[in-house]
Amino acid sequence: MATAATTKGPASYFPSIEKTYGKPVAHWFKLLDGVSDRKHMEQVAFLKTEHKMGHGHANALVAHYRAQRDG
Repeated sequence: MATAATTKGPASYFPSIEKTYGKPVAHWFKLLDGVSDRKHMEQVAFLKTEHKMGHGHANALVAHYRAQRDG
């Protein structure tokens, strides 16, 4: 019996982020490119203050973005 693969980690937030904020995650990653010199929590604060994003969503985007960039 085949089981559908489930997304884990920060990427599991992506469907909710896209639905809630009406933009694809690529949009948010592009914005993070502009603040890539900042620390993790400074990037989270940027998304929260400048784009009114909730903490969990902002943290998930930043964690994934940094893992892809640094990994």
